[in-house]
Amino acid sequence: MTGVQEPGRLARLRGAARELAVPLREVAPAVDRDPSVLPELVRSGRLPWREFSGLPAAHHTAPIRVGDRSTAADSCVEQAVVWEEMARADAGVALGLPGPAMSGFMIAELADAEQRERYYGLLASDRPVWTFFGMTEPSHGSDPASMGTALRPDATGSLALTGTKRFIGNGARAEIGVVFARRAPGPLGLTAVLVDTARPGFDARPLDTVGLRGLELSELRIAELPVAEEDVLGRHLRASRRGMWAAVRTFNRFRPLVATLALGVAQAAHEYAEQTLRPTPRAFHRYAAHEFAGRLAGVRAMVAAAALAADHGAASGAAASAAKLHATRLAEELTQRAVAALGPGARFDHPLLDKWVRDARAFEFMEGTSNIQRLNLAQGYLQERDRRAVAA
Repeated sequence: MTGVQEPGRLARLRGAARELAVPLREVAPAVDRDPSVLPELVRSGRLPWREFSGLPAAHHTAPIRVGDRSTAADSCVEQAVVWEEMARADAGVALGLPGPAMSGFMIAELADAEQRERYYGLLASDRPVWTFFGMTEPSHGSDPASMGTALRPDATGSLALTGTKRFIGNGARAEIGVVFARRAPGPLGLTAVLVDTARPGFDARPLDTVGLRGLELSELRIAELPVAEEDVLGRHLRASRRGMWAAVRTFNRFRPLVATLALGVAQAAHEYAEQTLRPTPRAFHRYAAHEFAGRLAGVRAMVAAAALAADHGAASGAAASAAKLHATRLAEELTQRAVAALGPGARFDHPLLDKWVRDARAFEFMEGTSNIQRLNLAQGYLQERDRRAVAA
């Protein structure tokens, strides 16, 4: 049960996604032990990667269908429902599946028709294709003012990309992705480049992580990688609509999905704890199941509101920040409470719960930490206050 009365279509979509996601839970322990096995599991046909790929309708050969309608890849509301059920099965495996993910949002914002066809044509092939979104750097995270990756003319006058990106999901598996780089000084000097990982100068290595291991976070080392003008995203747009503007819009659309991933992990742990603890009344009381059931329903409503705001083009992203802040906190607190209620040795005796504890901690660092979300909320409040003052 979700605790929220969803419209009939969304409820049916949730049921379809939940049934389809069952294999993700089945392979989760193996992928957690060794993330490198995931591509072979995908290629074997054991995982429903096509259905969960999130490709646009024109390129999607096997979308999730509810009645006579397919899931809309451009609907954050529908994707939030699907992603929660994927994360309820296993967030690490879900994030490690092939598909557009965050780079797809950048393609939607910035790509011209030729770039869209190049990108989605590759992803729509009959084999799995992984992508990446290259923003974060080792020394200064995602701060655009300090970005060291550069797009500059080489000795021949052609463009070349050089820099290092770290904590990039699926980076070592990807064939294509988006890299942010500085092309000129100033706030409008940031640009996004469509990168083919087979080109000379691209090297990616997986990092050893504790949580969400299926995502296989990677470090990208890029040295004089040749770039054509046709690879530069947003070249047909004015400077104020490229680079960081598109990145902020991408974060605002992706944040509700990060929140729903955290919610899915919390929901999975809650169901497991309820089932495991119910025969032991004292431990069940310590877990406070009713309290967490209410909080799950509340966060689910926040995620739905944030997804709806994203679909309507909300500029501030305040609703998404609120949802991400509360979902992350809930996932951490719920998994820790479940472990405490189960007593000493719980993480050894219940390996799935141990995995959810580790996974829950990862969401804090995705698309902005909690302090960043609080700043976004404050800015959103001040902007709304000023707007109302002007309108009064």
